[in-house]
Amino acid sequence: MSTSYRNRIQEFKVALEEEKINLKALCELCFSGIPFEGGIRAQCWKILLNYLPPDQSLWESFLKKQRELYTQFLKEMIIQPGIAKANLGLSREDVTLEDHPLNPNPDSRWNNYFKDNEVLLQIDKDVRRLYPDMAFFQRPTDYPCQLILDPQNDYETLRRRVEQTTLKAQTVDRNRSGVTNVSSPGKSLNLYPSNEYEVLPNGCEAHWEVVERILFIYAKLNPGIAYVQGMNEIVGPIYYTFATDPNDDWKEHAEADTFFCFTNLMSENRDMFIKSLDDSQCGITYKMESVFSMLKEKDMDLYLKLLEQNIKPQYFTFRWLTLLLSQEFLLPDVIRIWDTLFSDQDRFHFLILVCCAMLTLIRDQLLAGDFTINMRLLQDYPISDVHTILTKAKELQDES
Repeated sequence: MSTSYRNRIQEFKVALEEEKINLKALCELCFSGIPFEGGIRAQCWKILLNYLPPDQSLWESFLKKQRELYTQFLKEMIIQPGIAKANLGLSREDVTLEDHPLNPNPDSRWNNYFKDNEVLLQIDKDVRRLYPDMAFFQRPTDYPCQLILDPQNDYETLRRRVEQTTLKAQTVDRNRSGVTNVSSPGKSLNLYPSNEYEVLPNGCEAHWEVVERILFIYAKLNPGIAYVQGMNEIVGPIYYTFATDPNDDWKEHAEADTFFCFTNLMSENRDMFIKSLDDSQCGITYKMESVFSMLKEKDMDLYLKLLEQNIKPQYFTFRWLTLLLSQEFLLPDVIRIWDTLFSDQDRFHFLILVCCAMLTLIRDQLLAGDFTINMRLLQDYPISDVHTILTKAKELQDES
């Protein structure tokens, strides 16, 4: 470890030891990257994502309250209708129409349960394949959720719901590039016949199962947006950062802390996932066009070249913007980009600057290429050095 890096770690420690953290000073530090050592990054992200208040004297009571709240969410939202009565030994005659799976009432608990399972199946498919190039998400967590795993409780794992319930296939809306919405059910299918979907033994939970639970709770609490494919790519880096915190006291609560940080991030970003808002000023179409507007301002020749080849921003910027570049780079590089995004006061404007920087850094290749070559460049971005990209984005910001 170089002397300059040790000094940088010390700067962060000093900033984080203040009773009332100076947010402006911390953001300036974080903008150039946050050290992993000592759990500094995990702590900074919790502050930058407006989870931890700047006043450290409030942290203990605040965290206790939030983690208890998350436990309550688990109790209320991952319970199978009918289990409690079955455990009480009630006979078939004791079951009312309200408790019956064939209850036609659209607001019945069973009807909601079946609807939830449609969303759950989509989440399950996505999280099982989260970051397949690394083993972390398939490994068991050191802190499995005992509330869910305890057989004495009236709660079952989401794993069991997926395994035991024959779900109907979703009709998937693919009108929007890369993001998929669960909609009406279609014909029945056989769930997961392949051993690709094997899970850990009872009593253990893989990290992907924790991510699944976070997304399921989020979908239940936010029915207006529920779950949209791609949200798993946003939860993944946050959870990874918290679940690898070297401080066990923080790592033990990675699930609850990730849930609230993800919820806060989505409160700023969710409009890009809502189709009805696509063409509004807060929607994804406006954001995509903003990348091209900025490119026109910064590099007219490149802008005209893309226009001439009819390369539209939605062909590649849709994924860049909605998923915060999480699919364009390896996870450590995504995390480094997010250090800067989270610390910028207008983080989603800076994301547009980063996208514009990515274009200008391959301008020579784009100017020389035809439509096919350029689309390949844009959909499989060739530069892996995120430091170069972030430096260029900062230059573009300073020019404005």
